[in-house]
Amino acid sequence: MEQINESKLITKDSFHAVGLKWAGTFAEAGAGGIRVIHTEMQNRLKEIENVLHPETLLGFSYHNIEGGFTHYAVVEVEKIENIPEGMLSNTLPTLTYAKCEHKKGQNIDTSYHNISAWIESHGYKVLLGDITHFEEYPMSQDPYSKDPEFVIMIPIEI
Repeated sequence: MEQINESKLITKDSFHAVGLKWAGTFAEAGAGGIRVIHTEMQNRLKEIENVLHPETLLGFSYHNIEGGFTHYAVVEVEKIENIPEGMLSNTLPTLTYAKCEHKKGQNIDTSYHNISAWIESHGYKVLLGDITHFEEYPMSQDPYSKDPEFVIMIPIEI
């Protein structure tokens, strides 16, 4: 059966985030490196002040390392104050994203392929900036789930 991921454009205003940083290779990520900081964020959420959406864990990926990338597991905050030890803050600019939902039972690679094909078929171009893609996860989801659900957002040029 063909996997369909409906995509659409959204604009997300600039916002502040606080959380954890991970950097490594694609192989290290595939071996679970990112899952470790997602679990740590779930366990340390109560330490962060001014959280706007405690039910949503955000993941930003920046392909800024040769052979790897940097990933931030964060939550959106109203304002940045008293950053917990070992965490950092980040502010994302207002961006327009191609957005689609990856649902349980779907193939993750296919979901990314589908959103990339949608971007191209609609004549959009991926924004070549720092952030490569942005994911939203249910905070309650087990980071080690073999069948996760999440939202994929890829910044595009407007």
